[in-house]
Amino acid sequence: MGRYSESLSNYENALEIQEKSLPPDHPDLATTYENMGSVYSHMGRYSLSLSNYKKALEIEQKSLSSDHPDLATTYGNIGSVYSKMGRYSESLSHYENALEIQQKFLPPDHPDVATTHNNIGFVYSKMGRYSESVSNLEKALEILRKSLPPDHPKLATTHNNIGSVYSDMGRYSESLSNYENALEIQQKSLPPDHPDLATTYGNIGSVYSDMGRYSESLSNYGKALEIQQKSLPPDHPDVATTHNNIGFV
Repeated sequence: MGRYSESLSNYENALEIQEKSLPPDHPDLATTYENMGSVYSHMGRYSLSLSNYKKALEIEQKSLSSDHPDLATTYGNIGSVYSKMGRYSESLSHYENALEIQQKFLPPDHPDVATTHNNIGFVYSKMGRYSESVSNLEKALEILRKSLPPDHPKLATTHNNIGSVYSDMGRYSESLSNYENALEIQQKSLPPDHPDLATTYGNIGSVYSDMGRYSESLSNYGKALEIQQKSLPPDHPDVATTHNNIGFV
C-alpha cells in the first residue's frame, strides 16, 4: 500500500529479465511497462507514467489485433494521465480510441463502456463543452442502470457528475434533480455518516445557494457539516470549505 519505490524496483527487475529472455514485442513486456506506468501515475510523476504507457501501447500495436481489449485499457490509461496533466484534447483522443475498441468486443451495456463514457464526459466538462459532456454522462448512466443494481454507488457518482455539469451550465433544476437522485441512492447504499453523503449534501446546498434559496442551502450545508464532523478530522480541508459555504450563505 503506497510503497511505490519498492513496487517500481520490482517491476524494473522484472523488465530487465524480460528484455534478456523475450522478443522485444512480447506482450509480457507491455504488461510490465503498463504496471510501471500505473505506479508512476499514483506517484504523480505523469511524464514518466506516460512514457511507460506509450511503450506498452507501441508493443501492443505490434503484437495484438487492433481491437484487442488490452489496447483499449492502455488507451484509457494514457487518456487518464493526459487528463491529470490538464491536456484534455489528447486525453479525449485516447479515451475515444478506447471506446471505439470497447464497442467492438464488449456488449453495449458493459460497465467498462460506461466508465469510458464517464471519462469522456469528465474531459468534455473540463473543456467547457457541456452538452457533449452531459450526452456522454447520460450514456454512462443508461448503461449502468441496465448493468448494476439500482442502489449501486456508481449510479450515485454518475448522477453527481451530471448534476455538476448542469450546475456549470446554469441549469439548476436539472442539477438539483440529479444531486437528489444521487443522495437517494447513497442513503440506501452507504452508512449515514459516509463522507460521500456530505459531498452530495454540499452539492445540493451549492445549487440552492445559486438559485437564491438560502434557507434550503443552509439546511443542506448543515447536514454536510454534521456528517463531516463525524467522519473527518477537525482540520480537514472539506470541513473548512463547508464552514466557508455556510458563512457565505
